[in-house]
Amino acid sequence: MLGGAGVLLGVAAAPAQAAEVSYATECIPPAISGLPPVQGTTKVEITAPAEAKVGDEVEIVWKFVQAASQNPNILDLDANTVQPTGTLKAAGAQTADIAMQGPRENPPIPKNTDMKLSDMKGKLKLTAPGEVTLAPGAYNINVNKPISTDTKCTPKETVKPAATIKVTGGGGGPGGTTGGLPTVVPTLPTSVPTGLPTGSSSPDPTPSESETGGDAGGSGTGGGDGGQTDFTGKEVQVPYKCKTPIGDKEATSPVQINAKKDGGSFGLTVRFKKSVMDSPADIPKDSVKPSTEVALGGADKGTVHVEGPTNSEDIKSGEPIEIPDLTGTYKPGASGESTLSPGVLTIKALGTTTTCTPAKSEVSLTLDTSEQASGASGGGSAGGSAGGSAGGSSTDGGLAATGAEDSGSLKALGLVAGTALLLGGAVFTFMPRRRTR
Repeated sequence: MLGGAGVLLGVAAAPAQAAEVSYATECIPPAISGLPPVQGTTKVEITAPAEAKVGDEVEIVWKFVQAASQNPNILDLDANTVQPTGTLKAAGAQTADIAMQGPRENPPIPKNTDMKLSDMKGKLKLTAPGEVTLAPGAYNINVNKPISTDTKCTPKETVKPAATIKVTGGGGGPGGTTGGLPTVVPTLPTSVPTGLPTGSSSPDPTPSESETGGDAGGSGTGGGDGGQTDFTGKEVQVPYKCKTPIGDKEATSPVQINAKKDGGSFGLTVRFKKSVMDSPADIPKDSVKPSTEVALGGADKGTVHVEGPTNSEDIKSGEPIEIPDLTGTYKPGASGESTLSPGVLTIKALGTTTTCTPAKSEVSLTLDTSEQASGASGGGSAGGSAGGSAGGSSTDGGLAATGAEDSGSLKALGLVAGTALLLGGAVFTFMPRRRTR
């Protein structure tokens, strides 16, 4: 017991020191936010031993006295959803980048209140005698609900040291070397890309002749066509204007409408040929539900509702957001030449809805149709106003209610982090391509 007490007294002989430093900071919001960089001031208190020996491994604590910004007036952040990580710079007798990490522990953070970030800790193995200074550097704030996003904060000035460790010679360390690394290196979260949409994916191959019945001209004939059943539409460029919970976005996607005749009706497949946006954050599987309305013209009037399955795999940050084939059944309401054009695209994800309306739309497919009972023509669906209430819009498997009518829920996906810089703004405004398997 006396021996143990002697050890404790020896440790107490080199008490910890704490010092505060403040510095100008620029924080880059997640790409999903659409927000510009945020300028603010970070205040940090660094706690470290005043003295230690070569070979010692010392623990250092980074305390946020003030984060760069408040939680904005969008959404209350739940408890235990915010986690900070960062880099502490060691200089002087020893240089090192010390990885710091705090637990995901925070009280509820209401809108328009100060951010509450947990204390970060890291360890440094001392390798050389002399004075080692410690200065805070860049840090990252991760919020894991409603989806995981990161905000990167970087000093915009030279940060003064907040603490100094006086290192004396010792027999336990390698001595004389520089660039010592911490023995505990927490894994930093993957950053959210802040670049512009890439739109670099390649279009799907054109269906083979066996799939299309040999017709690749953008139109087909039914009824008196000698038995043709497969019809391939032409690819048209559709400029969309998208309404998101936070703001408006614009994007263009190539779209193709194909049809397969089944009796007097047609099975439709709508293909989005190219992704125009990479995912700004990790999106879990079964979270994205796409659908669109096919606008009818010519002899027929109304719309046909088609939809696709939810995403079968997680979508990682930086990957193209993709839409699978959207399918539905078109029951003609008139006889004659009927045209099919891409209409309104709807994307439901995590309780929110983004609606994209074509600024203009070209005809992708023309069909010779024969009127069917309870078909698409006439009634309240003229011009597509019924949005799927008539004939061709009555396909099975309609979208379940997701609470998107609730404006608070609509904003939830927009906000994906805990400061103005963590604010989500652009919910997923995308016209993704099919994944090429």
